[in-house]
Amino acid sequence: AATRLAEEGAKVTIAEFNSEGGQAVADALGGAAQFIQHDVREEASWRDLMAAVANSHGRPDILVNNAGILATEDHQSLVHTDLEQWRAVNAVNVEGVFLGCKYGVEAMTANGGRAKGGDGGGAIVNVSSLAAMIGSPYLVAYGASKGAVRQMTKSVAIDCAKRGLGIRCNSVHPGMIRTDMGDQVLGMGGGDAEARYAARMRMIPMGEPGQPVDVANCILFLASDEARHITGTELIVDGGIAAI
Repeated sequence: AATRLAEEGAKVTIAEFNSEGGQAVADALGGAAQFIQHDVREEASWRDLMAAVANSHGRPDILVNNAGILATEDHQSLVHTDLEQWRAVNAVNVEGVFLGCKYGVEAMTANGGRAKGGDGGGAIVNVSSLAAMIGSPYLVAYGASKGAVRQMTKSVAIDCAKRGLGIRCNSVHPGMIRTDMGDQVLGMGGGDAEARYAARMRMIPMGEPGQPVDVANCILFLASDEARHITGTELIVDGGIAAI
């Protein structure tokens, strides 16, 4: 998403816990991006991030909450998911998005927002998952966390709309996407890896997994002025699985 936003002229801040990976993305984008190490679980880190963005670029127009983790093991059925793992997943996937929305809205309305005659406003895109809508025996904590993101998005959208802030909030729900996490999900379930992969491909009406750019383009659209009348909704990127 950072690449597509930068291609369309955005000044991008890569906020990532993994400093090596985050810096590499920023370096690849050149002068269009900066990297700031960030822990989405920590409220102080969000305050520092928004202050740094304001100092370098001014009031933010777009926030993409994209951090997410699975449980610590590949095969996490309900009885094998312990409370520590549950809390670790929700700390990133739910609390991180909550803090992002909270401090994102605050930063976007730093000069009073549209309701008070300012030029505030913007777009928040929360990356949820198809797991928010379709159950999986291996994604108990992850699915619950992404369901929370889906509902939180709607609440944030209505809150901002009712307050006249000019801030839209929507969610994107990727299905099977060829990322490191997507490949991890494709490998869940035990048994023969090739047979397992083929079975999962048969679940996708379009016959193949999506690519990261497919998700990035959806994020770009929801963040753009072309989506000016869209808020509180979800965009599913799954090759048709949810339509079955």
